Amino acid sequence: MSRVFNLPDLGEGLTEAEIVSWRVAVGDTVTVDQIVVEVETAKAVVDVPCPYAGRVVALHGTAGESRPVGQPLVTIAPLDVAGGSPDAGLPGDGRPEPPGHAAYREQERAGSGNVLIGYGTGHAPTTRRRRRVGTPVGTRVGARTGARTGARTGPRADQGEVVGDSSVPGDDFSSIDALRVPDAVRVPDARVPGVVRVLAADAGAGGGAPLVISPLVRRLARDRGIDLTTVRGTGPGGVVRRADVEEATTAAPATAAPAAAAPATATLAPAVAAPAVGVVPGSEDDVVVPLRGVRKVVADKLSRSRREIPDVTIWVDVDATGLLDTRAAINAANPEQPVSVLALLARVCLAGLRRYPDLNSRVDTGRGEIVRSGRVHLGIAAQTDRGLVVPVIADAQRMTTTELAAELARTTADARAGTLPPARLTGGTFTLNNYGVFGVDGSTPIINHPEAALLGVGRIVDKPWVVDGQLAVRKVGQLSLTFDHRVCDGGVAGGFLRFVADCVEQPAVLIANV
Repeated sequence: MSRVFNLPDLGEGLTEAEIVSWRVAVGDTVTVDQIVVEVETAKAVVDVPCPYAGRVVALHGTAGESRPVGQPLVTIAPLDVAGGSPDAGLPGDGRPEPPGHAAYREQERAGSGNVLIGYGTGHAPTTRRRRRVGTPVGTRVGARTGARTGARTGPRADQGEVVGDSSVPGDDFSSIDALRVPDAVRVPDARVPGVVRVLAADAGAGGGAPLVISPLVRRLARDRGIDLTTVRGTGPGGVVRRADVEEATTAAPATAAPAAAAPATATLAPAVAAPAVGVVPGSEDDVVVPLRGVRKVVADKLSRSRREIPDVTIWVDVDATGLLDTRAAINAANPEQPVSVLALLARVCLAGLRRYPDLNSRVDTGRGEIVRSGRVHLGIAAQTDRGLVVPVIADAQRMTTTELAAELARTTADARAGTLPPARLTGGTFTLNNYGVFGVDGSTPIINHPEAALLGVGRIVDKPWVVDGQLAVRKVGQLSLTFDHRVCDGGVAGGFLRFVADCVEQPAVLIANV
């Protein structure tokens, strides 16, 4: 009997998703939790795995079409039905079982184990997993694997993985019992560095059943250029955890940093504008561009911000020579953990918000209250090919400057790649916007609703500046602060911006306040 897989609940209140591309075609054989389609939500691009094994008999929708959550996505016929006779290939009928069928049934009994938004499947066939409110019966969601799908081979690395609640970034799932893929061996996948594929036992040499790595751990290894086949797992039953990958990263010889870490060492705002993002050739004809996806979310949010928030922008020119010298000294002392100027500015903002907490607030109009946040969830405005997004670094106030720099680099790289989960794109309390990378001096940015303030940073260039009564050439930039006038008056906003400017010009002021 054919089974219909509906578009699952993608979290964060998302009601629909646009089909970007199908990873399978009608007639393809799929395995449990194989990625079948790539969809774009208002928050991110998401790979959607199918919880059923069998043969694809129907695809519901085409590329560019939007599908509501809960509507049919793909129809799968079990292999014994799709292949002809209902009893074909069943054990005990005297005929050899087609390759992979035993693995399909084993995976379906054990549960897929993958997670996408914040919950996993059961570990044993006798355990019912709790249904998520609003999720259609029979749907299951999984994690991005990065490997090509649609092949007619046996089990893969994204099947039977160790799982846990992924609602907290960085979970290593150390308390979860390891799941094993029976009669399989683990080999590196040459197509995707750092990814391990699981093949049937007769597909390669080797012994017993291997452990399958958590998607979060696998992604961490890929970002850091670590080959998981060389990492010794310390989790239950030898499962590789996040701590194991981090230890392997520390122990690895110094090599070229992965591409994802490049933004960490980039200058704050080059004098020459960065290459334009999303530029399309001009045309004499009218072009109709549907307002959807990220662009629609940005339009709605900015419009709401303009309607509801009485914002005011103030700005000041600063001599950033001292800050740049401080950064150079920090990086010379610890070149393996470079700190960007943006990370130093983020650190300055965190110190400023501690002195002026009104700017780390939001207005609850329904209750008639101003809610002041005790923690700083720092938003970083990032321009991507899909539009403007603001990924969030949770609890930024708890990080050291080097930790903040590394997290900034990882977060912005993931945002531009479209791989951040929706939960990482919401919940900010204060935003930092580096528009100087586009070669501009100033801006009056719109507040990221429902936050109360946003600091904008212009380019830093050589300009004449008076120092101790003498004219000199200094590194000068402009800072702008846009704030919600409902949460504070000009005295608080001006005090915050002046504090930030003083720290930029005299980094010793920052040291005295952290």
